Amino acid sequence: MSTIKDYFGLNEQALQMRNTRLELLSQNIANAATPNYRARDLDFAAAMKRAGSQVNLTATQGNHMRMSPIQSNIASGAVVYRVPLNPSVDNNTVEMGVEQAKFGRAAAEYQASLQFLENRISGLRKAIRGD
Repeated sequence: MSTIKDYFGLNEQALQMRNTRLELLSQNIANAATPNYRARDLDFAAAMKRAGSQVNLTATQGNHMRMSPIQSNIASGAVVYRVPLNPSVDNNTVEMGVEQAKFGRAAAEYQASLQFLENRISGLRKAIRGD
């Protein structure tokens, strides 16, 4: 028997990963003037591969195994540090133009994932109503 979770497949996880990537990129932009800050990014393909093969664990209490999406991806090795094209004097690896371009593309990818998920929900609604 198929469940709702099966119907949405990896769409929900993809949306969460894209959100995590947007958070990382916005942190990079916010820390553009912080000395020794290292720009981070999410290896989306590696994170999704891990999400597809992830084992569901159960907790005995609600606070066990609770991590933010960024902490979870850092722990799994999906967060990578970017090597700058032009090194800076203060060892900050954030390049504003690169970060803004990556943020713009990531935002468009997030919107596409969200639209795909909305289409799946709309299809489910139509099936329930009998349209």
